[in-house]
Amino acid sequence: MVSPGALALVQDGGRPGQAHLGVGCSGAMDRSAHALANRLVGNTSDAAALEILLGGFSAVVREPLWFAVTGAWGELSLDGHTVEPHTATRAPAGSTIRIGTATAGLRFYLAVRGGISADVVLGSRSRDTLAGLGPAPLAAGQVVPVGAEPATPVPAVDLVPVGPPAASAVLQLRPGPRVDWFDDVSWHRLFTTEWTTSARSDRTGVRLESAAGVRLERSRGGELPSEGMVSGAIQVSPDGSPTILATDHPVTGGYPVIAVVTDASFDALAQLRPGSAVRFTLATGHA
Repeated sequence: MVSPGALALVQDGGRPGQAHLGVGCSGAMDRSAHALANRLVGNTSDAAALEILLGGFSAVVREPLWFAVTGAWGELSLDGHTVEPHTATRAPAGSTIRIGTATAGLRFYLAVRGGISADVVLGSRSRDTLAGLGPAPLAAGQVVPVGAEPATPVPAVDLVPVGPPAASAVLQLRPGPRVDWFDDVSWHRLFTTEWTTSARSDRTGVRLESAAGVRLERSRGGELPSEGMVSGAIQVSPDGSPTILATDHPVTGGYPVIAVVTDASFDALAQLRPGSAVRFTLATGHA
């Protein structure tokens, strides 16, 4: 490892089913990009790979290996020669893989054939940034071990036609368990406002803001006892701002959940940069 960039984490398919221990699922935030990178090099879709925030990453290859980069968009090179994203590439020993600053999207996924080898914690190699579980963020000079070659070959198809991540998103919602804590005006505002993602967003949650100062007002007061939370739940804080709980979200929360982002829309959150526009539609097709 020469430079990990802003933040490089080991992520796999996550550790579902541990909420009773106070541990969330974690795992790759853009699951589809993570799975694609793994499939391109012949790994299982949930093998451990690197999730690289914003790019600025470089690493020297100790042994020959296959690698693929998906997710965010930016300059990719091997020993100074441009390589294509979404393509399995063979890197010889001593070569240097570089990922430039992201020009679209936010998170790159770098998979190597055999997967990243790291200690398994509660069934997963993923870093949970909230709970502090799993491998620590990568550091300059660190040696990153690679697992054994899988039995499946590198697929013969060597290029997947995937474009850069969109600069905005339209996310589908379903009503949340506490929608009755909000008035009809707030429910309408949720869908008619163009929200923007805050710079305060991370793997725990994507906070949304409104340039017009839109607030989602409650129809009832009082405190809500802490209750179980899921990825995609939209909590509304006392200031009226919505936050979409992301991959490393807490397993419980005390703010009312007005709506929940559908599983099909969830991956788009991973690639939204600060200031990205977000709009919502109702997944059921009716108000």
